[in-house]
Amino acid sequence: MKHFMIRYKRTTGTEQGWHQDIARFIDNLDKDPELKGKILYRCMKIRDSSDYFHLAAAADEQAIKAMQSRDFFKRYTEKTRLVAGGEVTVSPLDIVAETAHG
Repeated sequence: MKHFMIRYKRTTGTEQGWHQDIARFIDNLDKDPELKGKILYRCMKIRDSSDYFHLAAAADEQAIKAMQSRDFFKRYTEKTRLVAGGEVTVSPLDIVAETAHG
């Protein structure tokens, strides 16, 4: 698995509207037969703040390339840049240790 963290501060738009956009993106991931189960995605924000953290995991490079080819991914990426005022940081992550999966 390849893991990434996306960080930014929401500077435009409403919180509710942005959360709906995020939910729509995740729904598209879940409904795409080629991506389902190969892309794990979670969005969190700091309580009482506009700071967001998205954790993404992809099964492999093929899953990443497939996701990047989707129109819904391109729209979401552009919307994220817009909401963040152009300041988005994407960091690849390496797992050091983790709990056993349930």
